[in-house]
Amino acid sequence: MSLAVRATAEELMDAADLDPATYARVVGDLAKVNTVTLARRPTLAFLKRAMTGRRTLRLLDVGFGDGDMLRSIARWAVQHDVAAELVGVDLNHRSELAARAHTPAHLPIRYVTGDYADMGGGWDVVVSSLVAHHMTHDQLVAFLRFMEGHARSWFVNDLHRHWFAYTGYPLLARVAGWHPIVRYDGKLSIARSFRPGEWRDLLDEAGVEGARVFRAFPFRLCVERLR
Repeated sequence: MSLAVRATAEELMDAADLDPATYARVVGDLAKVNTVTLARRPTLAFLKRAMTGRRTLRLLDVGFGDGDMLRSIARWAVQHDVAAELVGVDLNHRSELAARAHTPAHLPIRYVTGDYADMGGGWDVVVSSLVAHHMTHDQLVAFLRFMEGHARSWFVNDLHRHWFAYTGYPLLARVAGWHPIVRYDGKLSIARSFRPGEWRDLLDEAGVEGARVFRAFPFRLCVERLR
């Protein structure tokens, strides 16, 4: 597959008929991928920048999957003495089932099945991780406009469409023994993701100024808007 143009094939985990038990195993393995690939680090570093001098946080995580990012943010908030209200929204009802099963009851996290556009505004921060590449061009432009209009600061944590990641990920996935869907979708996710210039074009189309596009090790491409 050529990576010159972003892929548009559908990922297996997005199939409407995927049973909840299989979906839970898939997002559970994706949480393991996030740990191995240091995926949460850029988002937590962003929060440190966004929360300078602040002690309360109202945060929305769009497309929470297994909830592992929200659990990490909850622990970060405790460590930094931040009173946090954490809400996750995901279109897939299977995500809520999986995330609730893996989240200790004492963490200040509320999981919602639905559309982010129905969640209203007034957020201190909106974040997403490994979600942008699931969206179409028009959906992503609408998402950028939502975050710009409804959050003080926001952060997109996604993949970088890079040949080395595309070639190397299947080897890592095979050695780690992750679910076959995770192996297939992971490679496709890289092909569906973006490059820096494409993000800048999307930001221009959405009318967003002042956002920063940067790479984070390994093979993450992030978009940060601080206000």
